[in-house]
Amino acid sequence: MSKRVFIGTGRRKTSTAQVKMVPGKGNITVNGVDVRAFFPYETNVMDLKQPLVATNTDESFDIEVTVKGGGFTGQTGAIRLGIARALLEYDSASDPESDTSFRKILKRAGFVTRDARSKERKKPGLKAARRAPQFSKR
Repeated sequence: MSKRVFIGTGRRKTSTAQVKMVPGKGNITVNGVDVRAFFPYETNVMDLKQPLVATNTDESFDIEVTVKGGGFTGQTGAIRLGIARALLEYDSASDPESDTSFRKILKRAGFVTRDARSKERKKPGLKAARRAPQFSKR
C-alpha cells in the first residue's frame, strides 16, 4: 500500500514553494538538498518549521519541497505557508470547530494567511519607490 501524499502550495514575495508531505521521520529536503544545507541561517529553518511545531507533528512527516524565485526570507515564508496548507489537507477529516483541529491552531498562530507584502515598484522621477532626489534650494 502506498503512503498518502499531502500537497500544499505557498507563495511569499516572488517565491513559490510546492510542498509534498508523507508520513515519516521528520526529514526535510529543499530542492533535493537537506534543509540545513540549503538555508544559511538556523532562523530560516526554525521559521519554516513553525507550523509543524505548533501542531506537534515535527517528527511525523518527511517533507520534500521545490522552491523557486526570491531570496531566503521569501522562500522560507513560502515553504511555511505550503507546510501549513499540507497540514490542513492532512487534518481535513477532523471537525474544524474542535480546539485540537489543525485549522484552529494554525489560524490562531497566523500560518494560514498568505503574506501579500511585496516590493513596491519604482516610480518615474524618483530614486526608488518613494525615495525622492535630494532637494537643493540653490
